[in-house]
Amino acid sequence: MTLSALFPAISPEREAELLASVPTGLLINGQWRDASDGGTFDVHDPATGEVLATLASATSEDALAALDAADAAQASWARTAPRVRAEILRRAFGLVTARAEDFALLMTLEMGKPLAEARGEVTYGAEFLRWFSEETARDYGRYLTSPEGKNKILVQHKPVGPCLLITPWNFPLAMATRKVAPAVAAGCTMVLKPAKLTPLTAQYFAQTMLDAGLPAGVLNVVASSSASGISGPLLKDARLRKVSFTGSTPVGKRLMADAAQNVLRTSMELGGNAPFIVFEDADLDAAVEGAMAAKMRNMGEACTAANRFLVHETVAQEFTRKFAAAMGALTTGRGTEPETQVGPLIGAGARDDVHALVSAALDAGAVTVTGGAPVDGPGYFYQPTVLADVPHDAAILGQEIFGPVAPVVTFTTEEQAIRLANSSEYGLASYLYSRDFNRLLRVAEQIEFGMVGFNAGVISNAAAPFGGVKQSGLGREGGTEGIAEYTTTQYIGIADPYVG
Repeated sequence: MTLSALFPAISPEREAELLASVPTGLLINGQWRDASDGGTFDVHDPATGEVLATLASATSEDALAALDAADAAQASWARTAPRVRAEILRRAFGLVTARAEDFALLMTLEMGKPLAEARGEVTYGAEFLRWFSEETARDYGRYLTSPEGKNKILVQHKPVGPCLLITPWNFPLAMATRKVAPAVAAGCTMVLKPAKLTPLTAQYFAQTMLDAGLPAGVLNVVASSSASGISGPLLKDARLRKVSFTGSTPVGKRLMADAAQNVLRTSMELGGNAPFIVFEDADLDAAVEGAMAAKMRNMGEACTAANRFLVHETVAQEFTRKFAAAMGALTTGRGTEPETQVGPLIGAGARDDVHALVSAALDAGAVTVTGGAPVDGPGYFYQPTVLADVPHDAAILGQEIFGPVAPVVTFTTEEQAIRLANSSEYGLASYLYSRDFNRLLRVAEQIEFGMVGFNAGVISNAAAPFGGVKQSGLGREGGTEGIAEYTTTQYIGIADPYVG
């Protein structure tokens, strides 16, 4: 059975009906409202360039009103029983799952990813709601006797307080649930600033949280055409106690500098430059399959995307040939079409940046195996591309490509592969293919990355700690570590009543 039979093309009427159901205002203290100055901004379809919706554009005044609501709700929300918070998250999981097709279509319309991928993101994003609903009641403290036996030690975890959550455009649902769910679980209130390029999914998700029973003021949403107009005044306000940001390293550095003025808790999930290492003993068919998953998720617009393909010289020719054949066979088109496998990039600037990197690599001596050019027509499409013979010092190996381009580099020894992998200021995701488990342990010990995929091209999971080292950021999202990012630790020393 074909994809078109399972999932027929989406009609314009269906798109219009869904878009009409998405709130277009600011969510402040449980109410959707216009911006204080009446300002708006447009959201575009990257596959066509057409306007999808017009949203209220929050001002600095609106941002502070959202913080007012979060601050007012913080004390009562923190006292809310863990089980109550857990049940809200569990209901939200059920509602997101029930509305999966709506969420998937919204993401496809505003971000461009194919519907099949968008459906996968709904499953992944919803899982954070379920995972943290289960973690809510398991945020353990401890009680013990001090080593000298004179006191009792009581340690408890408390919500850090009102949080600013800033999400990127590439995973509109998962990045929101990955931040909102642990904050809800920990007992924190929030101001959510979604990316101006893809705010519709966050708007719909916020309404879903209200529908699940989240009290007014706990989650406030301020979409805006000006990111600094929102973050600037909030980071200066002493009532804000945490900022969680996913985005580029340069922006993350500026936010960290601003956050330092009030010594805010920070979680930073920043850039990536993931190496995909194929050793000489790898199962090449499995490696190609993993390479396709690691490279082409989200058209390569992911911080975990494989960015550099480091392949042992004895298998490089065969791997590159098979990889290029798989990349060249992909179907490019608007994400709402059932046969589409590769959607558009987010904008004209993104497409042009990718092509500039490819052109520079070719000028430096690389060879195009497949693709290598923008796609003619409306929208911001780029051909799935594989480059061979890429020089080790090519600019494309040092930058986050954020597009469907795979540069292949050869290596001779394990030590050289490790050195090439570590030759980046980033350290988020990495992938290696080998039949030797001892090699996994040996290489994982030496490469400087927060996450390692072993014979696996997709490793993100709500139950696992997501995050990196070096300039890829600070903190972890997901896993048992995720809720700790939203809590502070308090120690209470108690005189032991049995000690005279």
